[in-house]
Amino acid sequence: MSDLKRRQVAVSVATVWTKPESPRPLDELALQHPVGIREWLKRMTVDDRLDLSEANRVQTQVLYGTTVLVAKEQGEWVKVLIPQQGTRKEALGYPGWVPRCQLVEEASIAPAGSARAEVVSDKAWLYRDGELSEPLLELSFLTSLPVLESDTSGRWVKVQTPEGSGFMKAGEVRLIEGELASIGAMEGGDIGRGIVEQAKRFLNLPYLWGGMSSFGYDCSGFAYNMHRYFGILIPRDASDQAKQGKLIERDRLEPGDLVFFAHDEGKGSVHHVGIYAGDNQMIHSPESIKNIELIDLSSYRLAHEHCVSRRYWG
Repeated sequence: MSDLKRRQVAVSVATVWTKPESPRPLDELALQHPVGIREWLKRMTVDDRLDLSEANRVQTQVLYGTTVLVAKEQGEWVKVLIPQQGTRKEALGYPGWVPRCQLVEEASIAPAGSARAEVVSDKAWLYRDGELSEPLLELSFLTSLPVLESDTSGRWVKVQTPEGSGFMKAGEVRLIEGELASIGAMEGGDIGRGIVEQAKRFLNLPYLWGGMSSFGYDCSGFAYNMHRYFGILIPRDASDQAKQGKLIERDRLEPGDLVFFAHDEGKGSVHHVGIYAGDNQMIHSPESIKNIELIDLSSYRLAHEHCVSRRYWG
């Protein structure tokens, strides 16, 4: 176990930057507490979105309540490592910089054995009280918080947050034990098809470089989170995802398998991943000028770059 200090993310979605100097003036809304995630995304032009990747500004994102490790502190910035996001870059977790104001001391641990409420609607609100009349924060799909109490009528769940307690609509969350959901008795093929069904919920969601929330995913963040819904933790980046899991030949692809694409007609570095959807179709978060889409693999413009396929669900 690392002896690095632990902090919790105190905004709905914290964008993790390459360097403290990486944000542009137009990114101010993404640096605040509370974060203005919707308005930030709304204000960015296509060129602004492209610049996030072309100028290597953003590394990843991390959701409300997630615990991160502090690697370094520099003025109003903190270099963090994200243990849940596996990477070759750092053994302890995905690295990058987050504004200090978006992190708080780790909240007191919930009672041993307590469940967690994980958002399963596309997005969900955190409320101030059990009347559910005063919204505090809009949360992403798969945001997970410890449960303090459940309403006997099944209307709400009281949760521990990084800054106190709050309430969520019971119908927008599921209760899980531990950090990840358990897939229980589901058969492998059912999980694969389930990954595709979850992915289809987000059709037409705009691509976001580094995106790890239901406000916008990048290609590997999309694959990562659709697997995480089923309690399967895969590496964060496509280049790492392509090296793990079970190798699958193209003629053996099943729904839920990951299909990877590499430069130099499949011989170079991996740069993209999609989810095989069956019937020679793929669902993916393609690029900054597009939205999540379901396409025919044979007519995909990068079909000639297909390099490998992997299975993580069975």
